[in-house]
Amino acid sequence: MVQQSSPLPTVEVAIAILHQGNQFLLQLRDDNPAIIYPGYWAFCGGHLEPGEDADTAVRRELMEEIAYVPNGLKLFERSTTEGPDKIVIRNFYQAVLTVPVESLEVNEGQELGLATLADIQRGDRFSTVLQEMRPIGPPHQAMLLKFIAEQATS
Repeated sequence: MVQQSSPLPTVEVAIAILHQGNQFLLQLRDDNPAIIYPGYWAFCGGHLEPGEDADTAVRRELMEEIAYVPNGLKLFERSTTEGPDKIVIRNFYQAVLTVPVESLEVNEGQELGLATLADIQRGDRFSTVLQEMRPIGPPHQAMLLKFIAEQATS
């Protein structure tokens, strides 16, 4: 008798690519080993709550994390990745950041900052709070490079 494996659990997240000129808002995640990408620069956003759709989740997460939701927030890409222990659905939204970074609240993570194209290509950004370079999360870097390339051709 062949045992069938149970389906992998699915995790869905809604993430925001907020840009101002040729720079992109990133959040320096806490140095907490219990979270994914601790101490890395990453996008604002997070997991969908039970029964919540991605459009609602991205707006809720932005309000919780930075107390700001930009006008014109729209879905850029939806991707699904199957790992060894779960399936991850990522909903990437994008919008123009129309306020100064200094006006945003840092309600989650250590710091907010705008990453330049050079930072993104290099894969790290200087933290003014910690006074050291910190890496950009690899999936965040890859998505930013894709977003930048697509914006250049449109």
